[in-house]
This record gives sequence, structure tokens and C-alpha cells, in this order.
Amino acid sequence: MGTRTSKRTGVSGMEALDAAAEAFEMGDFEAALAAVDRGLAQAPDSVDALHLRAAALVELGRLEEAGRAFGAALRVSPDDLEVLLGTADCLICRAGEDREAVEEGLGFCAKGKRLAQKAGDVELLYEFLLLEGMGLNQVGECRAALASLDAALGHMPRSVDAQLERGIALFELCRFDDAKGAFDKVLKDTPDEAWAHQYLGLMAERRGDEKEAQRRFAKAQALVPTEFFPPVELGEAEFDRAVEAAVQSLPGHAKQYLDNVTIAVEDLPADEDLLGEDPPLSPSILGVFRGLAVGERSVTNAFDHVPASIVLYQKNLERFARTREELIEQIGITVMHEVGHLMGLDEDDLWQRGLD
Repeated sequence: MGTRTSKRTGVSGMEALDAAAEAFEMGDFEAALAAVDRGLAQAPDSVDALHLRAAALVELGRLEEAGRAFGAALRVSPDDLEVLLGTADCLICRAGEDREAVEEGLGFCAKGKRLAQKAGDVELLYEFLLLEGMGLNQVGECRAALASLDAALGHMPRSVDAQLERGIALFELCRFDDAKGAFDKVLKDTPDEAWAHQYLGLMAERRGDEKEAQRRFAKAQALVPTEFFPPVELGEAEFDRAVEAAVQSLPGHAKQYLDNVTIAVEDLPADEDLLGEDPPLSPSILGVFRGLAVGERSVTNAFDHVPASIVLYQKNLERFARTREELIEQIGITVMHEVGHLMGLDEDDLWQRGLD
């Protein structure tokens, strides 16, 4: 990250800030943090020092403290584009599965976009658009993500990051041919981009090209073994037993709704299941509920007689888990999630209950 020297920073404070910036660039984030704290003792309102402190805390994985440091920097200079970008990046890229954090980060992106456009800063406008696309993909708003990413590419047409994220949005929207084209373009510029190989593997698997799928998955695993790993595979009988155990462990008030509901296992979701919703369901969904929720049924509705069913997707579940224990646990969560839909709960309801 770049730094600027604040007029409010004294000579010793400037020296500490320079030392902190140098340590940061060298990857010694503990030393950077110690130096910047010395600078802040001289100039506690230096936005540059506060920003650098927040960035060092992010790199050290101390995200809660980083959030407070970014907040302090924004209180000093609420329209600082670099601080806004760092804050948004921390919330969107570092917060994992925290949906509320991602949504907060999207708010900072919206403000940053406006200010960058007003300032005519094309580079930072691109950065905010890219982050916005990533965040929107994370919360499932992939059409909006696609618009942001296309705008980012309008400013930086050769951006591999934006093209990769665009491919992910297209994949999630079930536009598989377009997604393949985007990932192929990524690999033309960056042959060792693991995520592109992984998604091309997922699409090959959907086409039934198992040889190509395994080649792509193996490539992704070899490139980034900490991110991609072989699926935890259960035999058909063992998987079915795990599903039955999950059903039996449901609370009584949920189990009572299953009397006339079929529970099935399929390898992957069919196109008709994905495209039956608008926007489409993700190809990586772990399960689906087909039919009308209990509260939506009526005596006069002819569609009420269509049997309700819950389907679990074995390959997606096996790829989701890192261990057998995690897979068994996720099967239970997925069964409960789909029973929740049967009971009339929507995705927001399930998210609030930790069943997303």
C-alpha cells in the first residue's frame, strides 16, 4: 500500500511512519505495526498512520482490530479513497462467510465509486467496481455483479481479476458457455490461475466429461492445495444412511411435515432445477426443495397434488467438505435447510437461523 506524509506528523512521527511503510513493503507486518504505533503516539490523528496500522492488522489476521483502525481513519478523513478501499477490501475479501460484513463493505464500495468518479480517478474507480462485483457475487446478486464487473473491465480491459470474477458470475447465472469463454480468456493470460481450472472442471463435470473434469480439478489442487482438495467420497449406501440419520435427527416439529415428502439423492442439479428460478439457482447448491411449502397449499389448488420432494446433490456435498465428519454434518444442515423451505421459510429466514 502507498502512504502519504501527513502535515500533522512531527519529525519523529514521520520517521516512524517511514519505517512502518518500509517494514510493510518487506512483509514484516509485526515490525510495521510497532513502528506505526510509535508514529501514532506523536500524531494520533494521522490518517496515513491509521490506515497503515489497519492494513498491517489485516495482514496479521487481526480483523476485528483492523476494523476499528479503519473506523478511526475514516473518522479523521471520511472521504479518503484509499481508506475507503481498504475498509471495503477488509470487509468483502477477508471476512469469510460473514454476509453482514460483505453488505457493509458494499456500502463503502458505493461511496468510493461516487467519490472516485467525481475525482476522475479511473484506477480507484476500477478497484471499487471490482470489489463490488466480488461482494455481490458473494451475496448471490450475480446479475448486479456482472454489471459492476463489466464496468470494471471497461476501465481495465486486460484485468485478469475482473475477468475471473466475471466468469464466476456467469457460472452462477448458469450461462455456462459464456463462463467457459471467460475462464479460457483468463487462462490465456494466466495459465496457472487455479480458480479458472476449478470452474472449468465443474462445467466439464456437468457435461459428463469426467476425464476433463478430473484433469482440471487435479490442476487446481496442485496449484493451490490449501484451497482445493479431493472430495470426501462416500459410497451410495453410506451416503443414503447419512441422509436417513439426518432425517431421524430432525426435531419432532419439523419431522411431522415429511409424511408425504420424498427425499432423494442425485449427483448434480439438473438444468431444469437451476433454471426454474429467477435468478437461477447456483450450480453448486447442496440441495433443493421441490413443491409447495406447507402454508401455500390449499384445497382448491390443483398443484397441491404434485408430490413434494427434497433432493440432495451428492457430488456438491462431497466437494464442499474437507473431512468425513464435516460431510456428515453438512448433510444434516442441508436436510434441515430444505425442510425449512418445506415449512415456508425463505433464504433470509434460514440465514438468520444459521442454515444458509
